[in-house]
Amino acid sequence: MDYSGPLYRALHPWHARQPLSGEGARLHGGRFNAKGRAALYLALDFDTLRHEIARGGAFQPSTIVEYRAEITGLFDAGDAAQLALFRMTQAGLADPGWQLKMHKGEAVPTQDLAEALVAAGYPGAVVPSFARGARPGARNIVLWCWGEETAARLVLVDDEGRLKT
Repeated sequence: MDYSGPLYRALHPWHARQPLSGEGARLHGGRFNAKGRAALYLALDFDTLRHEIARGGAFQPSTIVEYRAEITGLFDAGDAAQLALFRMTQAGLADPGWQLKMHKGEAVPTQDLAEALVAAGYPGAVVPSFARGARPGARNIVLWCWGEETAARLVLVDDEGRLKT
């Protein structure tokens, strides 16, 4: 699956000067990346991002950025047949217990899926949004491999140079 267009991301203020680093995800882990694996979590639209920021509660301090993206070869996690090839289901993607498992040091199936996708050569995946309040069909893109010489090219929209150091 290919994607061309805008993507949106909320950065923790600590990482705002490194909008392409994936460092926060590498340090803390996420639904689709184990600790130690850098990742960018990107919303396909601003409304989805709004729900991702609040995580079902109050908004947290964030720096919001937009990217222009040209990405080829994404895994489509909305395709049940493709998920089945990796022994995953939609219900497995939505498992609300992933974070508890991660903190207990247990296997997290969505993180295992991500590692299998990386090994299979996918730069990232289009995944459902699991944020409370997100509309049905809301999607995000998670990238594990990105950069100028990769299948996932992102250009930060920063016409006034506000995030340049």
